[in-house]
Amino acid sequence: MSNQIYKSIIYKEEILKGYSNDKKYHAINEKGESFLLRISDIDQYDKKQDEFNMMKKVYDLSIPMCKPLEFGICDEGIYSILSWIEGRIVEEQIDELSTFQQYNYGLEAGQILKKIHSIKAPNTLEKWDIRFNRKIDRNIKLYNECPFKYPNGQLFIDYINEHRELLVDRVQVYQHGDYHIGNMMIDNNGQLYIIDFNRNDYGDPWEEFNRIVWCAQKSFMFSSGMVNGYFDNQVPIEFWRLLALYISSNTLSSISWAIPYGEAEINTMLKQAKEILDWYDNMTNPIPKWYLYDKYL
Repeated sequence: MSNQIYKSIIYKEEILKGYSNDKKYHAINEKGESFLLRISDIDQYDKKQDEFNMMKKVYDLSIPMCKPLEFGICDEGIYSILSWIEGRIVEEQIDELSTFQQYNYGLEAGQILKKIHSIKAPNTLEKWDIRFNRKIDRNIKLYNECPFKYPNGQLFIDYINEHRELLVDRVQVYQHGDYHIGNMMIDNNGQLYIIDFNRNDYGDPWEEFNRIVWCAQKSFMFSSGMVNGYFDNQVPIEFWRLLALYISSNTLSSISWAIPYGEAEINTMLKQAKEILDWYDNMTNPIPKWYLYDKYL
């Protein structure tokens, strides 16, 4: 693949936001054009090439996102170059939007996600219930061995164990992998964009909603719109039951994940777990309190 754009870069400024191991830069070429430059370790070559190729497939679906432009090897490792979006992260401006705008951007995010999920997973993948039960077991083990515990954290484990049968016969599709308002932007023209596909994977499309917790903490309207947009206002109860399982599993692993990032992240996860238990009435109601469908309409 040509490295024409990479060679033309004359200035780059590192972007320090996010938790990715990639180095990210706002890069500018000799013509004054802006790009997003990502640098990864060379041992990630196969993974990053696959990620780049899948992004091209997603872009071809007319998904609003950074356009994948160039991929190759450089002195620092592997690079990928994407088009630059001039705008702001949704998470940073959600409070400035009207409730109507929050709902409509959520609606659009749900519709976009549905389109992303039109890419089917390879039929060689292991069955979803086998894959995800293994992940659940790992997350429960991580939680049990973690020095920090959630008040009433056992409720998450009990809910998971009582609903594992919901994982059987689930279809698998391409997933963005980290779909929430921290990985969405609104450009200067008001257009919603989806960014950061570096955690892309295959799995149950409904599992993709496990990060909606971050949306709901910021905006009940956005998260409600996202669900309604995905399901065209016809949300099945099976979705809510499975989502509660996925969120429970994710919450169990979050506290261990937070430890290397320090006390502030640990406290964030403790607070989040408390909120989740409140939303779900201590895991007795599968429809969370943040879902405002009836109240909104």
